[in-house]
Formats: sequence, structure tokens, C-alpha cells
Amino acid sequence: MKKELFNTFRSAVFAGVAIGIAGFGFLADKTLGMFLFIFGLATVVSYKLKLFTGTAGFVESGKDILMLLVILAGNILGCWLVSLMARCSAMPLQDTAQKLLEARLSLGAVKEGVLAIGCGILMTTAVTFARKSKEIGNWIPLIFAVPLFIHCGFPHCIADIFYYLTVPAEFTLANFGSVACLYVCIVLGNFVGCNLYRLFVDKD
Repeated sequence: MKKELFNTFRSAVFAGVAIGIAGFGFLADKTLGMFLFIFGLATVVSYKLKLFTGTAGFVESGKDILMLLVILAGNILGCWLVSLMARCSAMPLQDTAQKLLEARLSLGAVKEGVLAIGCGILMTTAVTFARKSKEIGNWIPLIFAVPLFIHCGFPHCIADIFYYLTVPAEFTLANFGSVACLYVCIVLGNFVGCNLYRLFVDKD
């Protein structure tokens, strides 16, 4: 069990790094970044890494929930590592990240949580088809899902934590309670969206 947890956590850290790098590209150029972000999810699927939004739609037991929490922790650590890189950049990544976080806080935790459901729906659909077959056509949902959730403003809890960790620490600490509440709502919204298909689609 300990070895399984370690391997899951290790995979999740690398998944967080992949999404963090994708988020780095988004902060560098939002328009181009919508499409560059595809790299993150494509890396996760290709390496079969453990990503919260790529796993949340397939939980079946209490053990899976434990693993999901381990995955979330690993993803956050991976994003934190990339956020350290972002702080070394000459580009105004921290300013861009802070503006994004301010917009999230302005809309409110509950509304952002509802919007996060949309991202969950897209992520489970994208990962399901991308992992089903080696046929290139099954990657189409993934290719469109990423720019779609960004364009719609649907929060992705792993991408978002990278942005929040990139924001100047003094801003985050000054608004810690609001940011924490916001993040919990986004995680829950993603989880609901990832599992919504169960109400409409047969398991087979």
C-alpha cells in the first residue's frame, strides 16, 4: 500500500509539473497560451500520469478517494515547483496571475465552483477518449477541450493552484481565507463535473 501511494504521489508530482508548465505558457501569452496549454494534458495522457481532473471521474471506492487526495497533493507540489521557475522569469507572470486571481475572487467562490463543473465535464470526456485508443481521432476531444475550458473561464483546480502559487505571497496571505474557500469550491466543482457523466452515460 505504501509503495502504491508513493508511486501515485510521484506520478502526480510530474503531472503537476506538466500542468504548471502549461500554465506558465498561458500566463506568458493568454491568447496563444489557450492552445499551448494542450501540452499539459497531452503530456499527462501520454505518460499516463496521475492528474486530479483526469482521475476524479473514475473513482469507485473509498480507496480511490484516498488516492485522489494523494494525487491532488502531488499535483499541487508539482505546480509549486514550476511556480518557483515563474518567479525567476523576466515576464510579468506574477502580475498576470494576480489579475486572474482577483477576477476569480471578484466573481465569488460559489459561482466559480459552479463554473468549475464545466471544466470537469470537459476533462473527463477528453481523457476518456484519449486513453481509449491509439487512433488519432480519439484525441480530438482533448485538443478542443483545453482551449474551450480556458475560453469559457471554467476553472481547472490544478492550473488554478499554479496561478495562485505564482501570485506574490503578500497578496495571497492577505486574502488567505477567501483564496482557500475559492479553491475548495473549484476542487469540488471539478469533481462534480468529472462525475456528471454517470447520470447520463452507460458505464460500458
